[in-house]
Amino acid sequence: MPDPPNADPTQPGPTVRVWDIPVRLFHWMLVALVLVSFATGQTGGNALEFHELSGFTILALVLFRILWGLVGSTYARFSGFLRGLRPARVYAQSLLRGRPAFYPGHNPLGGWMIVALLACLLVQAGTGLFANDDVMLEGPLARLVSKATSDLLTRLHKANFYVLLTLLALHVGAALYYLWGKRENLITPLFTGRKRLPDGERAEEVRGGPLWLAALLLTACGLAVWLLVR
Repeated sequence: MPDPPNADPTQPGPTVRVWDIPVRLFHWMLVALVLVSFATGQTGGNALEFHELSGFTILALVLFRILWGLVGSTYARFSGFLRGLRPARVYAQSLLRGRPAFYPGHNPLGGWMIVALLACLLVQAGTGLFANDDVMLEGPLARLVSKATSDLLTRLHKANFYVLLTLLALHVGAALYYLWGKRENLITPLFTGRKRLPDGERAEEVRGGPLWLAALLLTACGLAVWLLVR
């Protein structure tokens, strides 16, 4: 799919369905679970049991999103929004000049942010499986490695948390910048699935990614995580 030309997103236009139901559910479930993980991790004690369960669920969701990025709908696929480093640089330059190209899905910078977030979440959930708190709780796979390795992964789990917070802050900040600075609403489409196009701009409706396939993949990912940690 060729890169769309420059357009003014402040001008009203028609709407087009961009985000499918699985992408929207994934996004908001992940938001809720990250908040739960943060709160329970900071609380400690018995709350760590919920922290662990939240981590398992995040792992299943991230695995699902990776698969959905391969076989999902038009704008959910990695092939639809990963355009290489040069397009990301060109887009960043156009953004600084105040004339960024319009993209119905993820723009080149946003696409790489999604990949970075998924990778960071995968590291966070994965290291949590081997972590320990030296008191009352350890990850379900901690018994498979030495105490020294578990301690190392615990430190990585804690350090990566700050990387994750940084990425999330950039992600939210970018959405607010587009909303207030560029008058392009990236948040509402994550509820409705539909995005408003600038005047004169065209985009294809989302295609593919049937719900039955999403349900099958999510079930498979949940089952895989359950078998891993039980």
